[in-house]
Amino acid sequence: MGRVRTTMRTGAAAGAVALVLAGGPQGAAYAEGTAPQPVPTYRAADGAKAVEGKPSTADAPLLEAGQVYTDTIGPGERVYRLYLDDKSSVYVSAVVRPPRGAKVAYSDGIEVEVMTKEGRACPNNNGHAVFGYDPVPLSEVGVRRLEEDAECQQGGTYYAKVTRTAAKDSDQSPWPVELRLQREPAPAAGSAPTTAPSVWPSASPTLPGSEPVARTGGTGFNDARALDGGVWRDELRPGQTRFYRVPLDWGQQLGFSAELAAAKMTKQYGSASNGLTVSLYTPYRGLVVSEDASYDGKQAAVTLPKAAPVAYENRFSDDPKVRPVRVAGWYYIAVTMGGKVAEFTEDATPVPLTLRTDVIGSPAKAPAYKESLAAGGFGVGAEDRAAAKDGLTAPEASDAASTHSAMRVVAGAGFGTGTLLLLVLGGWILLARRGRGAATSG
Repeated sequence: MGRVRTTMRTGAAAGAVALVLAGGPQGAAYAEGTAPQPVPTYRAADGAKAVEGKPSTADAPLLEAGQVYTDTIGPGERVYRLYLDDKSSVYVSAVVRPPRGAKVAYSDGIEVEVMTKEGRACPNNNGHAVFGYDPVPLSEVGVRRLEEDAECQQGGTYYAKVTRTAAKDSDQSPWPVELRLQREPAPAAGSAPTTAPSVWPSASPTLPGSEPVARTGGTGFNDARALDGGVWRDELRPGQTRFYRVPLDWGQQLGFSAELAAAKMTKQYGSASNGLTVSLYTPYRGLVVSEDASYDGKQAAVTLPKAAPVAYENRFSDDPKVRPVRVAGWYYIAVTMGGKVAEFTEDATPVPLTLRTDVIGSPAKAPAYKESLAAGGFGVGAEDRAAAKDGLTAPEASDAASTHSAMRVVAGAGFGTGTLLLLVLGGWILLARRGRGAATSG
């Protein structure tokens, strides 16, 4: 495989420094004679607030937009209270995080449903997300969609019900769950289509073949590594999931593939039917598509079908791969190596992973919203594009922005202090000259 190079733009400040530390080759961590490092656990959102969901609507805690919450959930239901306006679509996401090695069955999973206070489910809820065979972070979303003459359009009290399903032989212990409520404001009258889009070609994308650049993926949605178009190099171990994020503006499409190289074998032969899984998620953490491939320790690849162009009207489509791609913002990619791969490979030795991304098309005109789209965590701005080029996670981008802001303050203060010192020094010189002049004249 080709030589891996690393890049860093000078404008990223502290965030870029963190990228260099995180993005270097990981193989050094498993040098001969040292114990393998544990697989990193999911990084929870900074500032997340602890809540305790209830088994019924009585005393259910309130979830508010703009805040991330943490709870634990065992098999069964947890209910949370929402107070929604009549001017926005609302997305309630739940990310459940089973511990490494937890036993899960193929049908185990999570469901999120937005309900009226009368107990009726709002239309267009997404359904039930399942694990497959590996205990990986899993996200599902409940939706209250703005739509003329539909149910759930009035403002007032609603509830979000999160249900975890588990087979009898599966892990029954409570698992951490991360909850997030996002508001997408209503579009201005007449600015957004109200009917489903026409058919679009979903052929496999043509992806770049350039030299790979090192980019280490994150542990989840909160620290997903930013990518733009290009070829990227990372590493995976059995049972591990890496997260990445790509900004997609209105009208843009994503092409993506992941390739596993040869592993260090412990048996002559082996195979895992879901050895490599790639999943694409929306800016509100809803699943778009998931594809997998078998892996025999030698080579495997998954290429996602070209995503639908980001469009407001996609929400009215009957196609489950089109309907979620309804708003511009950060789209997330989770890449998993199946835990079964450890049965015939050396778990401590990470396997090279190559990612190919292509952001297809130029940004199209955005719908006119009545309120700020960015306030809900949506949209693509100049800072997002810069973070993608620099390969920054959201925390690194935030740190870089803070550092840049602080440097501007310091520079401004330094300029002011320097100016003041020059004025004082000038005053001293003037006074000294006057003093000398007065002494001479005396």
